[in-house]
Amino acid sequence: MQAHEHHHGHDHDHDHLHSHPAQGHLVPRRPSREELSHIQGWGADLDRKNRPAVPMERTPPRFIDAKPGDPPQQPETVEILVSPERPGITPIFGTAQPPSGLSGMIRRLAFKSTENDLRHWMLLLLADRVNVVEGVVEDLARGHVPNILGEMGIKSEMKHNPAGLAKKALIATAVVGAAVYLMQRRDRDDAGYRSGRYQGEREGRPYSR
Repeated sequence: MQAHEHHHGHDHDHDHLHSHPAQGHLVPRRPSREELSHIQGWGADLDRKNRPAVPMERTPPRFIDAKPGDPPQQPETVEILVSPERPGITPIFGTAQPPSGLSGMIRRLAFKSTENDLRHWMLLLLADRVNVVEGVVEDLARGHVPNILGEMGIKSEMKHNPAGLAKKALIATAVVGAAVYLMQRRDRDDAGYRSGRYQGEREGRPYSR
């Protein structure tokens, strides 16, 4: 009975196994290309004529015949911010968005510190946020009303990720609320200090904060 069941089991798995011609034993069946085509990125190691990206590939690769030596120095037509850790400017650099306005001032301040200083990156992040506001003001000055909700992706988040958007809104509200509270507290402390100092001067006694 057991021998019969064992033989039946091999018949059941015959679709997934086949006999190896050289070794004479059963090996797993290799899936077909159609069965694997749903896997993203599958086929990158196929023959070149079967690779989807072959039209974008080149043989020999690009820049294989690069000229010896350093590339010629690009002329500086706009202000370029360079890390103090570099002895000089790179041969090639971008000129599309030179520093300008308040965001440019913040970026100049950021590049006074080295890249291993947290202030360097925090100031650059702040400059990016300020630059967004500057862009909105510039659009309004030109008579163009920007689609702020669409450009910031808020409409998409409202549709596809409302919970995440609500979380971000709560965090932003908490940060703004904390900042307003601290500013008001500082103003109250300053007002109390001025009031106490004025009262002390009237009574002819020194007042210390």
